[in-house]
Amino acid sequence: MSSRSKILAAASELFLEGGASALSVRAIAKRAGLSTIGIYSHFQGKQGILDALYIEGFNYVYDAMDVTLSETVTLDDVLQASAGYLRVAVEHEAHYRLIFGEGDAGYQPSDEARAAADRAFTKLVHNTGSYINDAGLTTDRVVAAMDIWALVHGYVSISHHARAKQDWDWMAMALNAVRLHLNALK
Repeated sequence: MSSRSKILAAASELFLEGGASALSVRAIAKRAGLSTIGIYSHFQGKQGILDALYIEGFNYVYDAMDVTLSETVTLDDVLQASAGYLRVAVEHEAHYRLIFGEGDAGYQPSDEARAAADRAFTKLVHNTGSYINDAGLTTDRVVAAMDIWALVHGYVSISHHARAKQDWDWMAMALNAVRLHLNALK
């Protein structure tokens, strides 16, 4: 594993354990088994590390939603992209929490980081919009994509807070909500 990968893995672990306040260059260096100088040689301190995690997180979201869509986009294609998003929330929980609001109040994503977020949302708009067009719906593509994002994100957020309280299959529930919503647009 490269030093850069070790740094990001350590930062991700620390973020998951204690949020943004657990991220200090010293703590990351210690967890990664590197010197603080090693951190600064790869990143511009904590802000650079948060930016790298933010970009990596949205790249995970983009890749998960980058499903092979058939010539005519089906509901199953949109559900497969939504399921990919849900898997990111589980498999990369620290990244997910960072990119969706549990970040450092002082952290402002760079232009590159914001572009990664826009790229992921554009992929969702494309997937959803293609389905809407192929299904002959007149609903606005961006609004429908935001609806899906909100539904799926809401289920992920609930799962983070209710994990110990309920033994629900929240992923299946989220996908069912997306299915119901898209069917209701017909």
